[in-house]
Amino acid sequence: MLSGTIDIYLSMASNKMNEVMKLLAIIATIFMPLTFIAGIYGMNFRYMPELEWHWGYPVILLVMVAIGISMLVYFRRKKWL
Repeated sequence: MLSGTIDIYLSMASNKMNEVMKLLAIIATIFMPLTFIAGIYGMNFRYMPELEWHWGYPVILLVMVAIGISMLVYFRRKKWL
């Protein structure tokens, strides 16, 4: 009986750890494309048309926010969050 109780406890602890790992994977997935975009714009390329554009910086920020929000909405609809 004691062995069964220990198995139940370990199973519950494992399930909780799986939930935490799933949340961390979702957070990493949301920030991956944002980090990629920020990395490209941080490379100091000489010929990037949007660098000379007056609205380039705000548009990229809006695109990054839209990507983050759309991924959050997607994960919520899939009931992963």
